[in-house]
Amino acid sequence: MQRKKDGFKDERYIIIPTESFTEFAKHPLVKSLYLTDVGFFPSALHHYRERKEGIEEVILIYCVSGKGFIEVEDQIFEISEKSAFCIPSNKKHRYYASEENAWSIFWVHFKGEAIEYFPVEELKVLEIASENSNSRIMYFFELLFQVLERNYTIGNFIYLSQVLSLMLSELYFKEKGKDQNIQNAHLTKIIHFMYRNLHQRMTLEEIAAEAQLSKSYVNYIFNEYAQKSPIDFLIHIKMQEACKLLKSIDSRVSEVAVCVGYDDPYYFSRIFKKVIGVSPRDYKNGNYIPEIKNGRR
Repeated sequence: MQRKKDGFKDERYIIIPTESFTEFAKHPLVKSLYLTDVGFFPSALHHYRERKEGIEEVILIYCVSGKGFIEVEDQIFEISEKSAFCIPSNKKHRYYASEENAWSIFWVHFKGEAIEYFPVEELKVLEIASENSNSRIMYFFELLFQVLERNYTIGNFIYLSQVLSLMLSELYFKEKGKDQNIQNAHLTKIIHFMYRNLHQRMTLEEIAAEAQLSKSYVNYIFNEYAQKSPIDFLIHIKMQEACKLLKSIDSRVSEVAVCVGYDDPYYFSRIFKKVIGVSPRDYKNGNYIPEIKNGRR
């Protein structure tokens, strides 16, 4: 198989001379995330690169068409149109274009203190589900080229850092795809059901049955999007409602307890104090601002 490292028709790449950014890399807005190389290889037939010891930088490869393969420490990943992959620093790797359908790729090498906040060590293919997201990522790469073709100034390096951060956030953190939309719809439906039935006691089994979903799936979407279990979330909104009732109506604690699904006022008082920080009676008679915590039954 014929292989080559570079030299593709209409390719673009820029390698920043070390002396150009050594001083700038000390700036707080630059040292968090900064690139060292950026490029675009179109229709890169026979493209091949191997580094047995890895390199200091993280490598981001974004495939805009065709197909290729990335091997990181004996794991093989296939990436194709509208997908990306990050190779962590100092990891043995090689990557190469498909012989049948060679990839066109944007790529960037980068360093920085903020890398630890992006899950680049997960070794996973990042699929881009929407055309808008794809367009944004290609636009970010174009911005990198445009800025690097100008002067190497501190302002430009700060700008580059922010663009690179946006690109990584688009890939790793922006919710995307049909699955997330479905999960959000399920979550919204369950939360509406909870609010309509605050006066009732509910178990996870009953919540899942109402939504016609499995308990494990309901647990997953709540922990993923609400950062709470379904029951903790339910307790949270029950205590919020109890706070409103204690302040807005002239009723006893026992009556408020029933309104939010607790037959035992003493048990309700224990949960209320655990979540809010004060007893229902003290809250009703005082001037307390509620601090909702992760209460558990």
